[in-house]
Amino acid sequence: MADGHLLDWLLEGDPSIRWQVMRDLQGLPDAAVNEERARVSTTGWGSRLLAEQDVETAMWANGLYNPKWTSTHYSLQLLSKLGPFATEGIERGVDLLLAKGVRSDGGVDYTLRARTGETCISGMLLAIAASFGVVDERTEPIVDCLLREQMADGGWNCQRPRGATHSSFHTTINVLEGLAAYRSAGGGLATTTHERELPGREFLAAHRLFRSHTKGHVVKSSFKQFSFPHGWYYDVLRGLDYLQATGADRDERFAEGIELVRSRRRPDGTWPRQNRHSGKEWLEMEPIGKPSRWNTLRALRVLRWWEGP
Repeated sequence: MADGHLLDWLLEGDPSIRWQVMRDLQGLPDAAVNEERARVSTTGWGSRLLAEQDVETAMWANGLYNPKWTSTHYSLQLLSKLGPFATEGIERGVDLLLAKGVRSDGGVDYTLRARTGETCISGMLLAIAASFGVVDERTEPIVDCLLREQMADGGWNCQRPRGATHSSFHTTINVLEGLAAYRSAGGGLATTTHERELPGREFLAAHRLFRSHTKGHVVKSSFKQFSFPHGWYYDVLRGLDYLQATGADRDERFAEGIELVRSRRRPDGTWPRQNRHSGKEWLEMEPIGKPSRWNTLRALRVLRWWEGP
């Protein structure tokens, strides 16, 4: 597809795609973007996902964190990516996760017997809450906990309490997205969180987004397969989308990841959905191997950031 036809194809998609195309690729005024964004709650994927919430319990699939990917936590994570404005149901769901999940150390774990939080889950819930404008006395302890858990190499690892000494790509991207969402929502510790994001970005750069920093091999082949929804999993496109969203410096060490994105483009100009993480889904937005509006949107805005002035 020529660029104009590619934009037309993206704009034929769900409202959750359209408003982000309008904002990130077309640069349209906020009023037009917000008008389209408001339709996410009433039309298409967002509406269908909101309809699955139990009105009495405010939960999805009668679970806080499980089953994957239909539980309250992951349903709200997906909704935060679709981008509806906060509804009463969303607010009740976020309130429930914060009330049930925050442990005495400020971290998040929904297991009743847990005394301390789990870093991946903490980062994800911070991102969920902040995406819907919740940055208050309930989220500050999560931020404090995440800052304490940062490791010497700049990243994070949920296995640190069990002896891990090197950061994890998965945990690091979940925390970085959480800190960025918190900062974007105007959290009181925004200056501090930005300062602490920088070593996390350096962790990604030192590993060239998917390689061992010592031996140079690909850490996991799945890092090169682009998925959406991504759950708690890392891949190169997810890492680059975080970097472009936060206006990170275009470090030359990201260049190999950029070339990987370019190489995944199909002759028709689109990017396919390459991977699906095992578990239940409320809806299959896009089939594996077929042109993906999610991956195409994210790849195009990554390339716009990389190739921009």
